[in-house]
Amino acid sequence: MGMDRARIGVIGGSGLYAIEGLSRQREVQIETPFGRPSDALVMGELDGVPVAFLPRHGRGHRIAPAEVPSRANIYALKSLGVEWILSVSAVGSLREDFAPLDLVIPDQLFDRTKMRPSTFFEDGIVAHVAMAEPFCPHLSGMLWESMSGLGDIRAHRGGTYICIEGPQFSTKAESRVYRQWGCDIIGMTALPEAKLAREAEMCYATIACITDYDVWHESEDPVTVEMVIQNLTRNVANAKRIIRDVVGRLPADRSHVSCSCASALKDTIMTDRALLTPEQRSRYALLAEKYL
Repeated sequence: MGMDRARIGVIGGSGLYAIEGLSRQREVQIETPFGRPSDALVMGELDGVPVAFLPRHGRGHRIAPAEVPSRANIYALKSLGVEWILSVSAVGSLREDFAPLDLVIPDQLFDRTKMRPSTFFEDGIVAHVAMAEPFCPHLSGMLWESMSGLGDIRAHRGGTYICIEGPQFSTKAESRVYRQWGCDIIGMTALPEAKLAREAEMCYATIACITDYDVWHESEDPVTVEMVIQNLTRNVANAKRIIRDVVGRLPADRSHVSCSCASALKDTIMTDRALLTPEQRSRYALLAEKYL
């Protein structure tokens, strides 16, 4: 692969602003048709495998959940050749048996965001991608194998991640309702990331790091930033170990993989191609050229 190419992208959430052990590091500034990403992308090699790393909230944690430029982030990773995205996300637990410091590989999403652009396709071009399985089952399975192999981590496979707008934490009433809806964990960042990754035909999965019991849990103290940061530090160390293991095992070729992420955009663009302007074709070339 060229100097600034990587098949694997890592999006770090709260607490994960850099990856140790990344050799031959260099920063890449990328402009996209959807603005600038959260920060410079850090390119490097993890045990010899090219990886692109992006801190979702920017270094110094200066970007609020609703302000994360997810379209620019996903587009920038795509432009580097990324096919696999490993996302790390801090979450609260909505279940007694999902305890703080546990890790979860969620398999479902429930969208409670309000103000975030959640598609690349707009202004005269319409696409409807399938989101029944919002996380890549193949990549999620590989994350689970890595977790199980590490032995000293309490982990859960599957679960519904409800994504709220934030930046405030939930009220007790909201938290109780989300539990009744059957949601298992609560966070602020998996959407629209997962939707955009699907539109960009990338395999996307999340390591959700539980930091607290949200606010529904009467016997626990209500969630505070201090509590979140304390638990995050321990969680992130484990997430880094899992990422390192998975990066070394991801196949070079997705054509033999069981998921359909690599062709997610096929047959989804409804717009009459004759109506597309040269500007639109140029804007969407990276994402959809073969379908236009």
